[in-house]
Amino acid sequence: MLTRLPGVHPRTCPICGYHGKFRAFGVPLVLDVMCAGCDSLDRHRLFALMDDRHKILGGVQSMLHFAPEEILRKRFSRRFPQYRAVDLVRADVDEQCNIEETKLQPESVDAVFASHILEHVDDRKALAELFRILRPGGKLIAMVPIIEAWDETYENPAITSESDRDLHFGQYDHVRFYGRDFPRRIEAAGFHVTAYMATPLECVTHGLQRGEKIFVATKP
Repeated sequence: MLTRLPGVHPRTCPICGYHGKFRAFGVPLVLDVMCAGCDSLDRHRLFALMDDRHKILGGVQSMLHFAPEEILRKRFSRRFPQYRAVDLVRADVDEQCNIEETKLQPESVDAVFASHILEHVDDRKALAELFRILRPGGKLIAMVPIIEAWDETYENPAITSESDRDLHFGQYDHVRFYGRDFPRRIEAAGFHVTAYMATPLECVTHGLQRGEKIFVATKP
């Protein structure tokens, strides 16, 4: 195990171009997942690949980026004229903002990026709020922990302690573990949903999690 911590197989990062071994990261520890060149994780590289291929954010001028990851924050702030990094409690953002009640004007944003956010909050409130603030044709880009073998999302409001949430949902501040009904939960808020994922060869080449999806929810 210790010999594998610095990396196992040579990979290529589509974000910074680094080629070599990726480092271990996370709790529980995941081997071969963090780029040694830019610190990107598999979810960041997956989005970069899919956005390049499918032009997910083509035409976007304004974006809200919740709980901004630094590697994507740098890219988005250069790319979008009206980019705002937002978070409920962090001080290093452009605006402190609650995803369940942003207090922003309706139909005022082209895109929202929310990677691994919805499992922390009341997602029905959050999805309704994001639908409200997105312009027609606007997009929500969402990634979540998901078990596609489960028909329905696993959640239980009686599970409230950090220890029990860690046991049931995989992290102390998670309140659910999504099943394959996740797209239907998004559609219930009024969105149209498209899912994108990498090919098997891309997973090998770029160190991606096999089967991980990016969900793009478009406001009609």
